[in-house]
Amino acid sequence: MAHLQACFLNIFKASSLLILLYYPTIVTCECTCEVEDLEHSRGEALKFKLGSILSILVAGAIGVSLPFLGKKIKALRPENDVFFMIKAFAAGVILATGFIHILPDAFETLTSPCLNQDLWGQFPFTGFVAMMSAIGTLMVDSFAAGFYKRMHFNKNKQVDTTDEEAAGEHEGHVHVHTHATHGHAHGSASLKEDLALSELVRRRVISQVLELGIVVHSIIIGISLGASGSPETIKPLMAALSFHQFFEGLGLGGCITQAQFKSASMAIMATLFSLTTPVGIAIGIGISNIYDERSPTALIVEGIFNAASAGILIYMALVDLLASDFMSPRMQGNFRIQLGANVSLLLGAGCMAFMVRWA
Repeated sequence: MAHLQACFLNIFKASSLLILLYYPTIVTCECTCEVEDLEHSRGEALKFKLGSILSILVAGAIGVSLPFLGKKIKALRPENDVFFMIKAFAAGVILATGFIHILPDAFETLTSPCLNQDLWGQFPFTGFVAMMSAIGTLMVDSFAAGFYKRMHFNKNKQVDTTDEEAAGEHEGHVHVHTHATHGHAHGSASLKEDLALSELVRRRVISQVLELGIVVHSIIIGISLGASGSPETIKPLMAALSFHQFFEGLGLGGCITQAQFKSASMAIMATLFSLTTPVGIAIGIGISNIYDERSPTALIVEGIFNAASAGILIYMALVDLLASDFMSPRMQGNFRIQLGANVSLLLGAGCMAFMVRWA
């Protein structure tokens, strides 16, 4: 009897050992880089991809164009109180896009087991790229605004000097006091003009850099959607991206409107934004047969671009869209606008965060 118990005990130990040795292989098999052999209807997937192109194109075009109708729709005018709340909602959407949609995807991509772990597993490249893109955006923002200000200041200085010399030749010593008074008034007007131009230049730089960040992300997400062969993946993405494009376009359109570009420039920027994601989807459809989203090259390119666009969008949303409005004397002097903008910001960020369930 004792011999039989010893045999059962040995068999139990051996079985337990085999299970423990086999379990890690089950876990590691879940992290392989092989493409799963899933049977999806290519025709149905293509139908949803074409529907996505139309839906996202229309949503983006409507969103970016609405602020341009400020002359006809009072609520959409930049000087209107409601515009602060609309812009805060759109900024919340852009902020959540960077933090919740793009950055986690970049982390997942650049930490994939398909990549060389000796290199990509030893350093947090996602955070580093996002940080450097945010710093780079700050530098572009600062240098571009400074360049335009210096250029305008030097031009104004030359014009003022020429005017003063010409006036001195004609007026003589009798009208010195009057000319000095006029010069003081002219100086005050020139200072106001310089401040207004400085703000205008800053808004133009903001709108251009913001569009750059949006375009980079939109191309990547468009290619990912177009290359996907799963209708179950495409259907929720179509709704989520349509919502996202509409409100992201609303925020960008507001920035373009405040920058006071010429009509042709505004049309080009709006068209570029509207077409970027649909063009990305079309590219994805074209390369869907050869594109391997799990290949190391695709993972690295997608991860770096996503991390960079996340850094740009997070910086732009916090610094250029929210801080400039929330710290403005007009908002801080009006509790109703301040409360409405804060609620709108939370609502926009919350809605976009909720969409991650389907996207």
